[in-house]
Amino acid sequence: MKVAILAGGLGTRLAEETVVRPKPMVEIGGQPLLWHILKGYAAHGYREFVVALGYKGEQIKDYFLHFHFHSHSLTVDLKSGKVTVHDSDSEDWTVHLLDTGLATNTGGRVKRVAEFVGKEPFMLTYGDGVGDVNIPKLLDFHRAQNKLVTLTAVRPSARFGQIVIRDGQVTRFQEKPQIAEGWINGGFFVVEPGVLDYLPGDSTSWELEALERIAADGRLAAYEHTGFWQCMDTLRDVNVLEKLWQEGKAPWKVWA
Repeated sequence: MKVAILAGGLGTRLAEETVVRPKPMVEIGGQPLLWHILKGYAAHGYREFVVALGYKGEQIKDYFLHFHFHSHSLTVDLKSGKVTVHDSDSEDWTVHLLDTGLATNTGGRVKRVAEFVGKEPFMLTYGDGVGDVNIPKLLDFHRAQNKLVTLTAVRPSARFGQIVIRDGQVTRFQEKPQIAEGWINGGFFVVEPGVLDYLPGDSTSWELEALERIAADGRLAAYEHTGFWQCMDTLRDVNVLEKLWQEGKAPWKVWA
């Protein structure tokens, strides 16, 4: 099963970084967040990816075009131009880089991906979020529900700490707890090819139009994930992920 990544948005809320690079190329631990996402899926055996490109997509193309050489020791014969790669250990991935248009909305990008993949289900997620989602269990759940689309529902961490006050006394202090109520869309979808019926064109929003209609038709399932999940919308989010990585406490690192 192929895995599609939506990597074409402008990332305006992370303008400090995205003015020079697409959001999925913002680095955590010296590697683009896109690499972290692909590593997570590959750890579960999914190694064929379709990356939906848009804003500054040429940087993502350049990254993968040079990936093999950048991750190995090389000898370059300057006279002949021959390049010898010395160590053969590399990621066993196939990456399709799909131009989906600069102004194309999220639903339009999913439409382009679904047309590329053809008449088979595929995984889908955003290029700006990581988690320790159990992908095989997600797929089993999707198949058992027999729905058109399954999304992963998450409870993100609160932005601020929480205190409980009783008679003027703080009875509990908890720094940035996980939200107790209210699920949100965390990405990590499983999508059936019939989704094209809900994606008329490039201007379609995946969230505001397609998913709303799919849910109204009773064809949307939600896999409840209570583990780690973190989006990367702001510079604060980047710093949170970087801190976790540097401290060796990155829950999304499910690979060896």
